Amino acid sequence: MKLIGFNMVQWTDKIRLVKIVLVVAAILIAVASLVASHFLTRDLSQEERNKMEVWAEAMRALNQADENTDMSLVLAVIDENNTIPVIVLDRDGQVQSYRNIRIKAKNAADSLRQTQQMGLRWKNSGQNIRIQLGETDKEDYIDVCYDDSLMLRRLAVYPYVQLGVVMIFVVVAIFALLTSKRAEQNKVWVGLSKETAHQLGTPISSLMAWTEILKESYPDDALIPEMDKDVKRLQLIADRFSKIGSLPEPVPSSLNEVMDHVIDYMDRRTSKKVKMVKDFPDHDIIVRLNASLFEWVIENLSKNAVDAMGGEPGTITLHVEETDDRAIVEVRDTGKGIKKRDLSNVFRPGFTTKKRGWGLGLSLAKRIVEEYHHGRIYVKSSEVGKGTTFRIELKK
Repeated sequence: MKLIGFNMVQWTDKIRLVKIVLVVAAILIAVASLVASHFLTRDLSQEERNKMEVWAEAMRALNQADENTDMSLVLAVIDENNTIPVIVLDRDGQVQSYRNIRIKAKNAADSLRQTQQMGLRWKNSGQNIRIQLGETDKEDYIDVCYDDSLMLRRLAVYPYVQLGVVMIFVVVAIFALLTSKRAEQNKVWVGLSKETAHQLGTPISSLMAWTEILKESYPDDALIPEMDKDVKRLQLIADRFSKIGSLPEPVPSSLNEVMDHVIDYMDRRTSKKVKMVKDFPDHDIIVRLNASLFEWVIENLSKNAVDAMGGEPGTITLHVEETDDRAIVEVRDTGKGIKKRDLSNVFRPGFTTKKRGWGLGLSLAKRIVEEYHHGRIYVKSSEVGKGTTFRIELKK
């Protein structure tokens, strides 16, 4: 049994390692993609600037054309640019011409104004090529202002899209892995529980028969009724194991009575150093429960509380209250408490701070409360050296 608990911890650690590997792989893929896209974008940006330098030279040739200028070649170079947005401004910042620009405007004047502002913005950001028109007058020039092409802008966004796709893939992969492994684990535990219940059935039946014989042979023996209670207790435990994996139907039950049964059971099997304190309301609280499974949850919390005492004197308080829409159960102890680093792991299968045990009690308790009773169980408070309070909330 201890080996099973150890294997559970190993399996949980392996799943955690797989998740870490997937996350690291996703980060490496994303970083590699960003780096590759950065270099590709930089090269394309330089190539576009080279094209704009050729285009600007063609504009200079057009402005200084004479009878020896090959106009067909100049116009071919100018017309070849169908992708890079470009605006030509004179030295006064007025628009001379533009290409590949789409502006939504109410009229031509508004369109010209927006185009001028766009060109000046590109110029101020350094995306311009200045062309001297005169050989002697340095003030005679035009500025060819340009922006990244649509393809270059899309390429700049692509790595982030790819990063999003990679992250989605990792999340889906982790979810699928956890779901499949959890389903396999559940099947194993359900099969183990049912097989345990089946194996207990024969010796329990035999013990019940022997108890009846002892009652007839020694009717006045005070120990035989106690033996009978223990046999019935074994029968109840076997019944609980047989219900794991099925969906037992909760029925309206008295929460007070369920808690009383737990106190009665624990009082007779707990050291006198540990005091069980009952803190119930005077009236019955009726909640839909599977009584035998819920009793097991409270017993498990109480046994953990006893273990937390470490053989020292202490108190376990079972508190019950109700609000308008829910019933609340708290199990408080004055034991050694839970370290902060362990609080997030107390319900994890295989986790235990004891030298003996499987580390399954609290995980099964959580499943019974949340899946079978649609409630909630959590550590309300814990302080090392002072004790722990577990809280259960059930819908009424």
